[in-house]
Amino acid sequence: MDRGTTGEARIHVDLAPDAVYDLVADVTRMGEWSPECVGCEWIDGATGPVVGARFRGRNKHGLARWSTKPRVVAADRGREFAFVATDPFGRDMTRWTYRFEAEQTGTDVVESFEMLNDIPLYIRLYDRFVMGVKDRKADLEANMADTLASIKACAEKVGSSTR
Repeated sequence: MDRGTTGEARIHVDLAPDAVYDLVADVTRMGEWSPECVGCEWIDGATGPVVGARFRGRNKHGLARWSTKPRVVAADRGREFAFVATDPFGRDMTRWTYRFEAEQTGTDVVESFEMLNDIPLYIRLYDRFVMGVKDRKADLEANMADTLASIKACAEKVGSSTR
């Protein structure tokens, strides 16, 4: 993918924006929802979602395994949570954003990505031949839809137990 490439998925959740934000911004739970992320943990002394905090994300796709060390770039409870993932050399590659839009009956959650730099050839080849993915943008969009569906199921289960 080239710099400027974006993708987005959206879902409605029957829960208030602050409550959905709290689930999503707890990156230690991302492995429960994402088909690609196996798990995350806060690093470098970080304990939660604040701008500048870093975490380690462990990912898998087929036989491929890799990790990243994203940094939080937006942490506005109930409105937006975003982080930037880097390549193995520390260069900013992808901005991942979750927006929480208050609606009368809950929250519209929008997950998106934006490529901040062109994906290097070695990563494109890795995507194609190790992960077996021909269209990484379409793959990421499908993963985002799956992730949001899992977040919705968890959030609404949590919400129904507190009503």
